[in-house]
Amino acid sequence: MILSGGSGTRLWPLSRKARPKQLLPLVGERTMLQLTADRVSDQSRFAPPLVVTAAHHADDVEAQLGPNTRLILEPFGRNTAPAIALAALACDSEDLLLVMPSDHLIAEPERFRAAVEKGIPAALNGALATFGIAPTRPETGFGYIRRGSETLPGVFHVDRFLEKPDNATALAFLAAGGYDWNAGIFLFKAGAFLEALATLAPDILEGVRTAMPVAGSGRLAPDADAFAAVRPESVDRAVMEHARNVVVVPVDAGWSDLGSWEALHAASAADGDGNAVHGNVQAISASGCLIRSEGPLIVAVGVSDLAIVATGDAVLVMPLVQSQRVSEAVAQLNAGGDPRV
Repeated sequence: MILSGGSGTRLWPLSRKARPKQLLPLVGERTMLQLTADRVSDQSRFAPPLVVTAAHHADDVEAQLGPNTRLILEPFGRNTAPAIALAALACDSEDLLLVMPSDHLIAEPERFRAAVEKGIPAALNGALATFGIAPTRPETGFGYIRRGSETLPGVFHVDRFLEKPDNATALAFLAAGGYDWNAGIFLFKAGAFLEALATLAPDILEGVRTAMPVAGSGRLAPDADAFAAVRPESVDRAVMEHARNVVVVPVDAGWSDLGSWEALHAASAADGDGNAVHGNVQAISASGCLIRSEGPLIVAVGVSDLAIVATGDAVLVMPLVQSQRVSEAVAQLNAGGDPRV
């Protein structure tokens, strides 16, 4: 199952509501959605993906993944718990669901698949498995998972989910070991997830069940009025943080959520001066920059550590270390009714 409902505005002006980052080729010729599907393309091990996406992205998703792609079309977003419930209801209760965001980078997919194999026995036994990313820095922008005892080789009971920490706490996590980033990647039986949701958030399950059409192939479109009544909630808050049978499989596979221009810069190939350059760009005495043009010529002279991004109708210039502030710009544009978001 691929979650493809996000708007990806943290990479504005390239990523927008109408064409979010998962539909864009950010780290090569393949889009992030295509790279996600590529990880599970072995037909001897994986069924064709079931993609939950926004209704207005259906044609784009189908064009990228092929006409036989199974789609569930959300009339509007209700966060990840309802989205996963839609997919689980469309599957047999014994089916194993590997839930993946559509816009994450995994540089070493074979390591990721090896971690999935480790998690399968636990999931077949009814556990709800999540995949924890080995932390490489004291990151304050991610939630963390604290490992408990090892229940199977390479599989650990989840002791606790932790919210995004401050820098001192993140440093302590890194020094202590046994803490992983929460990447929002899961593995469980469809029925096991629905049972947990029925216990922990029955209103969400009942609302999704009411909205869900009869399962089949091709495109499934939940009833808009019924889906509007579903409470928006993340799968972590609705289920994972409260269920007792949750395990974590640590994985070190070159993961990034590409959640900012700074993250994209870190994940991109750079020249000898540390510049990640794409498109019609001339960099002169520049260093440590991400410079990307989707059309107009960008000439960057004597600058360092900047994100410079130009599309046909907008230009962004900001220090890479302030990449998270793109959301402020998008909020202001939205408040003013600007259509370029």
